[in-house]
Formats: sequence, C-alpha cells, structure tokens
Amino acid sequence: MNDERMPQIDEALKDGSHAEWRRVSPKYAIADLVLNLLLDAAVLVVLIVVLVVARDDAPVVVPIALAALFVALLVNSLLAFRRVRAIGYILREDDLLFRRGIMFERIIAVPYGRLQLVDVTRGPLLRALGLATLKFVTASAATGVNLPGLKVEDAEQLRDRLVQLAESRRSGL
Repeated sequence: MNDERMPQIDEALKDGSHAEWRRVSPKYAIADLVLNLLLDAAVLVVLIVVLVVARDDAPVVVPIALAALFVALLVNSLLAFRRVRAIGYILREDDLLFRRGIMFERIIAVPYGRLQLVDVTRGPLLRALGLATLKFVTASAATGVNLPGLKVEDAEQLRDRLVQLAESRRSGL
C-alpha cells in the first residue's frame, strides 16, 4: 500500500462528519456512456429489423414503442456524465458512506465490522481506461455495494484499508 496516501485516508477517518464526498474518476463517464450507447444501438437495430421485416403487417404501436424506447435510452445515455458526478463516498470513523443517483439519491452506510469481502474487479472497458470497481459484500444481502470508476491504485489502496478496518472492528465484537 502506498504510505504517502495513508494520511489522507486516516485524516478522513478521524472526522468523517466534515469530510467531503470523494468522487470517482470522470473517465468512468466514458465507460458508462459507451455501455449505454451499445444498448441504444441494439435497440435501434431491433427497431430497423421490425420496420423492414414487418412493413405493413406490424401494428403501428410496435415501431412507435420501439422508437420511444430508443429515445428514452438515448436521453439516459446523455445523462451519463451527470450520473457519474453523483457517485461518491466518504470514509468515516465507523463506516463507509456511499452515494449515487440523480433524481432518486441513495446513500448507504456500510459499517466496517460488517464487511465480509472487499473485491477489486476490472472489465475490459474499465481496464482500458485504467479504472476498477470496488465491490463490498456484507452480512446483509441488501447492502451489497459497488463503487465503480476508481483509479486502479486508489481501488487497491482503499480495498487494503477497508480490509484492515474490517478486521480490527470484527475483532472487537
């Protein structure tokens, strides 16, 4: 673990109530946008196939519904950059706060003592961007948290620190 970054994490742990939300890398918006555009392209292909194959046989509702779905997905793709800016986390003394969502904000507090597994994963797109996803598994299935878009070094450092904190909190139980 990189020792020069440890004071930053330890400082955030001392007084998490006044800590600022740490953001994920802005590069993650590119990954989110690419995945959304791939979904948009798939829906567009289906729309074109339906229009070409069905021509006059299909009810008019089907192409209209597919076109509306395509437009909705396109708008969703355009929100990728705003959606990524809404993702953040804070390390506090006893837990990690995780936040995401634009319209419906979700904030999850994950107590360190409840962490059972902290995993760093990297798909091909995230690997190409130098990013990783930090996954947390807790005793409760409802609080599984994925923190996407972290720089690889930050994700590995945070994983090591969280494992260390989880072990120290569990030993006190």
